[in-house]
Amino acid sequence: MAFSEFQPLNDKSLVDYIKATPSLSSKLKDHLDNLTIKEVGDGNLNFVFIVVGSHGSFVIKQALPYIRCIGESWPMTKERAYFEALALREHGCLSPDHVPEVYHFDRTMSLIGMRYLEPPHIILRKGLIAGIEYPLLADHMSDYMARTLFYTSLLYRNTIDHKKAVAEFCGNVELCRLTEQVVFSDPYKVSEYNRWTSPYLDSDAEAVREDNALKLEVAELKSLFCERAQALIHGDLHTGSVMVTPDSTQVIDPEFAFYGPIGFDIGAFLGNLILAFFAQDGHADEQNDRKAYKAWILRIIQNTWNLFHRKFIALWDANKDAGDAYLPAIYNNSELQQLVQDKYIKELLHDTLGFGAAKMIRRIVGVAHVEDFESITDASKRACCERRALEFAKLILKERRKFQNIEEVVSSVQQIQ
Repeated sequence: MAFSEFQPLNDKSLVDYIKATPSLSSKLKDHLDNLTIKEVGDGNLNFVFIVVGSHGSFVIKQALPYIRCIGESWPMTKERAYFEALALREHGCLSPDHVPEVYHFDRTMSLIGMRYLEPPHIILRKGLIAGIEYPLLADHMSDYMARTLFYTSLLYRNTIDHKKAVAEFCGNVELCRLTEQVVFSDPYKVSEYNRWTSPYLDSDAEAVREDNALKLEVAELKSLFCERAQALIHGDLHTGSVMVTPDSTQVIDPEFAFYGPIGFDIGAFLGNLILAFFAQDGHADEQNDRKAYKAWILRIIQNTWNLFHRKFIALWDANKDAGDAYLPAIYNNSELQQLVQDKYIKELLHDTLGFGAAKMIRRIVGVAHVEDFESITDASKRACCERRALEFAKLILKERRKFQNIEEVVSSVQQIQ
């Protein structure tokens, strides 16, 4: 067979591949003439092809053996496609309304075929830049996070199944190491990969590198990230990994998935919403000052956490006899159960804030930035927005344990404007 060893696909070879793959050709009802194929991989790592025929459609995603945005000088394992397919299937079972279905996976070709999220689906980050409101976003994302994180944790699973799953995903070590480097290491030292809006943020970047208190907190978060196999996390749950319409929310791209701290996923999502909040002033104009939209983003942050909290606890209450974390023979009265849940959620909020802040910092002075800021063409205006986000992130990272609820966090965001 022509595809018995890895080769990067192009428009032509992809058609041959589809013809040779019944699980894909059947999705097009075997009508393979006049296919429209468009490569849309604007991310940092992969090829992404949209395949549309007269009788069906799907997306093909192929991992390359290097980081696409940097080139072959930065090798990267193709095996990440295996872990992405595994996570999509696992999370898809737990949250089918918010994860696209996988039709096909080919480990040799590092290739996934999955549902095409047709227009008007767009990347959430682009919607936030455009100032579009999504009324169901908080409800959908809280649902996705509560279900995927609860059901893959020891609150629901026994330690035998949990350890087997942890061992499987430990194989995704290269992408975990990439996160360790770009989130917890590079921004705090001189690195060839770091960049920022220079010269405006030169002193701000230096201040991050010389902040002892910040480095102590980041070391603690890195330790949590590397050592705490709490649940199967997406691992890169920012606003570029979510596709939306006003009534649909779909989580994509879990190639960084592994068993890690629950707060890393929630923090990544909320941290990126806070970045979007601080970027709004750079997108304001005479027609729209974006103040109403900024208020909407803050409501989404608040509602996402509060709904997640409520749904996560509801799942816990409904499955009290499952899982090895808190055995019912020991945690055998309602007062104790309440104490356990309160402590768990309080620690989770503080983890979420810490990881969210670390993700914000790396997007301002690290290797990969966000379009929310990058699309602000006036560099001095962009730097002004970024500086406010950076100041907030540093504050939150160092003082996260002082916050008792998300309302206090939102209030703190408002004070930095």
